[in-house]
Amino acid sequence: QAQLVESGGGLVQAGGSLRLSCAASGRTFRGYAMGWFRQAPGKEREFVAALNWSKGSIYYTNYADSVKGRFTISRDDAKNTVYLQMNSLKPEDTAVYSCAAAVGATMTSDSVGSWGQGTQVTVSS
Repeated sequence: QAQLVESGGGLVQAGGSLRLSCAASGRTFRGYAMGWFRQAPGKEREFVAALNWSKGSIYYTNYADSVKGRFTISRDDAKNTVYLQMNSLKPEDTAVYSCAAAVGATMTSDSVGSWGQGTQVTVSS
């Protein structure tokens, strides 16, 4: 069974940066989409970013409009780790961020096969 463990959350002032990590284990992740979702208090979970697998054996990124230009997702398959670099953070980015591993090559809310436990990110104004 796949296991995902996030780290790197915390408290940061608006305009600051944080880097989240997601260490994956339990199965092969190369060739499968991985990504990040978040859930703010009182709101539904929403997609943040993903690295999807293409037929050309390369990964391509996908971002929510709200984080484009500020967040960068990357992965190191040799380490089975996915990262989310978050810059220019805003108070509205405050949420629990969860790592997700898809059962296929493309990340959607319906294709998630494994979730991490989540890590809290709090951005103060």
